[in-house]
Amino acid sequence: MPPPMKVLVYRHSVVTRVTHWINAMALILLLMSGLQIFNAHPALYWGQTSTFADPWVSMTAIDRGERMIGVTKVGALTLETTGLFGFSDGEKRGFPSWSTAPGYRDLAAGRRWHFFFAWLLVLNGLVYLSANSLNGHIRRDLLPTRDQLAPRHLLREILDHARLRFAKGEEARRYNVLQKLAYGGMVLIVLPLMVLTGLTMSPAVDAGQPWLPAVFGGRQSARTIHFICAGLIVAFALVHVAMVLLSGVWNNLRSMITGRYAIDVEGDPR
Repeated sequence: MPPPMKVLVYRHSVVTRVTHWINAMALILLLMSGLQIFNAHPALYWGQTSTFADPWVSMTAIDRGERMIGVTKVGALTLETTGLFGFSDGEKRGFPSWSTAPGYRDLAAGRRWHFFFAWLLVLNGLVYLSANSLNGHIRRDLLPTRDQLAPRHLLREILDHARLRFAKGEEARRYNVLQKLAYGGMVLIVLPLMVLTGLTMSPAVDAGQPWLPAVFGGRQSARTIHFICAGLIVAFALVHVAMVLLSGVWNNLRSMITGRYAIDVEGDPR
């Protein structure tokens, strides 16, 4: 048989590509400005109020002899995290300066950056959802089919990804079920939850919608859920980038820049 031939197929629309890159930029700056805000009080609580003596998570610095060390507490677990969490750049701070926007301490600037990119993310998300609902992309490409959700199929996909066996040929034209579930979870669950918990932390929104904090068990619980969702987005991004690197950097980048994705086709592609 002749060797497989490379064929370029149209995989991503202009709307998908543009909103993807805007999302990437907005999420990076949202994360960095969010860490700037978190550094103003690097601790998390459950409930309506801050129980300073009993945080769920805290990042602080303590004296140890002639030097300061960073200490991170998660429940009953205590870790020394000097240089990363609690104490870095010669000062007491939750996250290091290279991870925050701006890098210097400025809560007001961090909030302005955070609110700007939060609304950019929301508007960009509305454009994505509206356009791709109208053109059928969400229904056609992102919703898992019943066959894909079968336990046997899910297990096979998980094992294939664990062994770095990626789809070839015609199967590569479409998203696999793990991609669909991950993208759907982000778009339909995690990001909306981020927006709602973010609004819950706003005193102005609380005044107008006093029921909202109760939905999450209090403002401090909403802040904790917001932080957890941010961690889930970071985990998603790391896995996403890893899959891009492992399955073909140039092919994946080309598809998200030009829309064209190369697949292997047996015999005559016509």
